[in-house]
Amino acid sequence: MKEVYFMETKAFQAESKKLLDMMIHSIYTHKEIFLRELISNASDAIDKLYFRSLTDDSVGLNKEDFFIRLELNKTQRTITITDNGIGMTEEELEKNLGTIANSGSLQFKTENKLGDEQQIIGQFGVGFYSAFMVAKRVTVYSRAFGTEQAHLWQSEGVEGYTITETGDFSDLTKHGTKIVLELMDDADEENYSEFLEDYRIQYLVKRYSDYIRFPIQMEVSHRKLKEGSEDEYDLEVTLETLNSQVPLWRKNKNEISDEEYQNFYQEKFNDYLSPMSWKHVHNEGTVTYDALLYIPAKAPFNYYTREYEKGLQLYSNGVLIMEKCGDLLPDYYSFVKGLVDSEDLSLNISREMLQHDRQLKLIAKSIEKTIHSELTRMLKNDRDKYEKFFDAFGMQIKYGVCSDYGMHKDDLSDLLLFYSSHEDKLVTLNEYVERMPEDQKEIYYASGSSLAQIKALPQTEAVLAKGYEILYFTVPVDEFAVKNMISFKDKEFKSVTASDLDLNSEEEKKALEEKNQENKTLFETMQKALEGKVQRVALSSRLKTYPVCLTSEGDLTLEMEKTLNAMPTDSKVQARLVLELNPEHPVFAKLSALDNSETIEKYAKLLYNQALLMENMPIENPAEFSSLICELM
Repeated sequence: MKEVYFMETKAFQAESKKLLDMMIHSIYTHKEIFLRELISNASDAIDKLYFRSLTDDSVGLNKEDFFIRLELNKTQRTITITDNGIGMTEEELEKNLGTIANSGSLQFKTENKLGDEQQIIGQFGVGFYSAFMVAKRVTVYSRAFGTEQAHLWQSEGVEGYTITETGDFSDLTKHGTKIVLELMDDADEENYSEFLEDYRIQYLVKRYSDYIRFPIQMEVSHRKLKEGSEDEYDLEVTLETLNSQVPLWRKNKNEISDEEYQNFYQEKFNDYLSPMSWKHVHNEGTVTYDALLYIPAKAPFNYYTREYEKGLQLYSNGVLIMEKCGDLLPDYYSFVKGLVDSEDLSLNISREMLQHDRQLKLIAKSIEKTIHSELTRMLKNDRDKYEKFFDAFGMQIKYGVCSDYGMHKDDLSDLLLFYSSHEDKLVTLNEYVERMPEDQKEIYYASGSSLAQIKALPQTEAVLAKGYEILYFTVPVDEFAVKNMISFKDKEFKSVTASDLDLNSEEEKKALEEKNQENKTLFETMQKALEGKVQRVALSSRLKTYPVCLTSEGDLTLEMEKTLNAMPTDSKVQARLVLELNPEHPVFAKLSALDNSETIEKYAKLLYNQALLMENMPIENPAEFSSLICELM
């Protein structure tokens, strides 16, 4: 039975009424957020008294004496949140609850000259009013520490509130705050009764408030098999602590085992595999934060789909703010899972979204450097593990080189791996350059659908004969990546299928040009037969055993043409192709002896189609090709 001594009815200011109405109907995305806000405010109140206890012996409380208690009453449809924190006087109730967006925490920090290292959570202001999203009436009992009088604040929403002196406070504690929410009735699309279920409250505490550093307690019902019975149960009610309290990431690294890191990852991110690698970060300086970053063992099944959402969990002083903050990770590191906890974030009034401020950008930049450093370490010290990582996520690194007009190429080029002609192993660009002979001026590469197909390309013969290594590009993004990079350590990338591949001496070039002039009429006849398909026909010194090959002029290679034309677009591209012939092959001797232009044209079409097949490209007219083979045989 409460004793009322004095009552005063007050109205919210006009501006406050508008803001409160906005909060109830639009500021918060999810109604469940109310519990996070009220628990955070309770933790804030305990923080204030705990801080005082460090310098005031009269408080008489140790850290383990503080608690937050939740109570559910299905009959009365109420949720009660009680804390034994510092409490509020009548004046503070008026100031903190009668004025929207005033939690009192900022003033408390200022008055007590607290630095940023002091964790006063409830500096977000309007969180208390989220209670009106689920409650038709909110009653606050509060008794300030060191006073004898408790006060009652009550409101049913925008119409106003009352402040009452009361002798009733709490059976649990002599000081602190007790908030009673009388839930709204269920409607067609709104189920408020869910917040009266033990399992739902346990889930919300675990999700949002698991790392509040004071115990969050609640009586929880469990079914217990009756003694001597096989199918009859009794309900057993026990007081349980629902939160973990101490976040793993705030513990000393030396106190955490590998097994704890792995278990935390698997439980937190629902992965049945242990992570490939992880990094525990504590950063102080311009911006202060703690982070746990994990590299998964395998890519999620939907990783390369639009449904995949990147981002790290974001906490502020142990309170979950965002489930996935995409701004903390660049796209090329989107495979990283983990969390960040910082006190330096500027949050908006609902705590659901971040202001895109300098602190967030600084954290993101620092995390990006940390990930790069960890990958570099893995590459240097654990090559087998890095190759497994690259098999799972290397494509994303390559996409990163291509993105934003190649602005990230300098940061990512050292992390790239490609197969090469050097013992058919994955190599880095650094390793390739270190092995280059002194006379080699460019980094050579060949593109194709598989290693076997690339190795069979006729254009590789001359490069390999010179003793030069070739990078094998087996996925389309490889060639686009090096086109964006242009060069690596002042060595330009060069496709072995480029028509201007320069492997000859001046003397060899001169001899080849003379031979091209001698066969000018032959080549003009062949080019006429292939009009619209090739730019010209010429002799080549790059061929050793094959009679013919296709090369390209300009930046667009035949492999890139194939990739671009496979994309869902109406416009098609065409590489500027050159049909190159081997002057030492018997086929060219046969061509040179022909004097019938019609026959030469048939040979031209046959050789062109043969070159396409070697490039793993479809021929335009298979029936004609088959007919030509039969005729010329």
